[in-house]
Amino acid sequence: MSTPKHPKGLYLIFATSTAERFSYYGMRAIFILFLTQALLFDKEHAASIYGSYTGLVYLTPLIGGYIADKYWGIRRSVFWGAMMMAVGQFLMFSSASMLEAKELSHWLMYGGLTFLILGNGCFKPTVASLVGQLYKPGDRRLDSAYTIFYMGVNVGSFLAPLVCGYFGETGDPNDFKWGFLIAGIVTVFTVILFETQKNKYLIGPDGEQLGIIPDSRKGQPQAAKTISQMDADKSNKLRNYIILGILTVALASFFYWCFGDDWISIGIFTACIVFPVSILLEGSLTKIERDRIFVIYIIAFFVIFFWAAYEQAGASLTLFASEQTDRVIFGWEMPASWIQSFNPFFVVILAAIMPGVWGFLNQRGLEPASPTKQAIGLLLLSLGYLVICFGVKDVQPGVKVSLIWLTGLYFIHTMGEIVLSPIGLSMVNKLTPIRFASLMMGIWYLSTATANKFAGTLTGLYPEAGKVKTLLGYRIETMFDFFMVFVIMSATASLILFLLSKKLQKMMHGVE
Repeated sequence: MSTPKHPKGLYLIFATSTAERFSYYGMRAIFILFLTQALLFDKEHAASIYGSYTGLVYLTPLIGGYIADKYWGIRRSVFWGAMMMAVGQFLMFSSASMLEAKELSHWLMYGGLTFLILGNGCFKPTVASLVGQLYKPGDRRLDSAYTIFYMGVNVGSFLAPLVCGYFGETGDPNDFKWGFLIAGIVTVFTVILFETQKNKYLIGPDGEQLGIIPDSRKGQPQAAKTISQMDADKSNKLRNYIILGILTVALASFFYWCFGDDWISIGIFTACIVFPVSILLEGSLTKIERDRIFVIYIIAFFVIFFWAAYEQAGASLTLFASEQTDRVIFGWEMPASWIQSFNPFFVVILAAIMPGVWGFLNQRGLEPASPTKQAIGLLLLSLGYLVICFGVKDVQPGVKVSLIWLTGLYFIHTMGEIVLSPIGLSMVNKLTPIRFASLMMGIWYLSTATANKFAGTLTGLYPEAGKVKTLLGYRIETMFDFFMVFVIMSATASLILFLLSKKLQKMMHGVE
């Protein structure tokens, strides 16, 4: 029987995620500035690297989720993921320490990004899926649990830009290394915390130790198979491999035609279709399971537009804060990287409120279904960009706008995020068969990978003096033109998802 009190394991996951997200967002807070001010890349090239990095960070959870489900289990994946991320942060520190050796510095930076990407792939989907395993199926506390988990993520996200930005963004390019070093030290702390406390607190509702046995061994009993059944399984696997192979080649060719030899874009956009299809080809899925997985895929498609606009925080909005925002407060100029703390600060506040709001609405039969919540999140994102459009409209080049416009944007975006993101994680957990728990969480993050790469492409549209940029024939010459792209994109996605919400609720077959 469910009780209002949450399992203690939730708070270990909360603390572990806080430390790990400190590492990620500490590095991200100064990354675009490091690329443009220390490595001296132009904005378009820096935006491409940023988009590729953040896109791959959310692509590799698919691989990490598969490894965790099939072979390692969650605990081992968390350990090795955190270890690889620590190595990545120390390589970034080395890169920033050797700016005079230009070529070596670049190679160390790319090596650091590689370890950060692989480590995050092992860590991210497993920790998120572990939250759901603390509760029995149907437990009404799950949405609240994911909101609390999300608050932990954002405690780390709030502190990281302040600390890493303070030590890293000083105006001296040689100081970026201190931000990366601090992020690396905190990652090591994540490993120590998890390894020393996991046996005590990661306990399931039935008293079993969580995260040791790979999830694929839990989903269904392994019945003895006849020779004919084994032959049929082999035949189906061969058929699936052929279908997926043909689909991969066709999509890769199409995206090569679209993007040229940008192999990271080709890989991400191909994977975002091929891997979801591979789950649907799984012969063990029932009709209800298949319908529920379709719901996840449809909503994940719309979530791409949310994160593509939202993730401008680490790229174009940081450049906007650095170059065109008046950050002077009582004679002191706030570092541009600190503004990235606005969003997680608001998240921590709203995440403490929203479980009570959902509970209040639920008691009165007014709580929106998950698809509707996602549509509301997209609408709020559009409104946030509309606010800043008013702030930059008719502003002359070289004139800085008040910090209040960015603050308003981040507050409204945070309301959208807190409605969309933790509820999305909870929805994936509730709709996914247990044998695919971490893998489906990886596929959910695949939409974020696609969005982050798309976000890097959109950041490349950031207005620059002497350049006229276009998107589908739309000319982008001013910041107003640039921000209107996100207003229109988010509002359109929100409207379509609202119209689909009733149909999606039916396909969830009773899952709230």
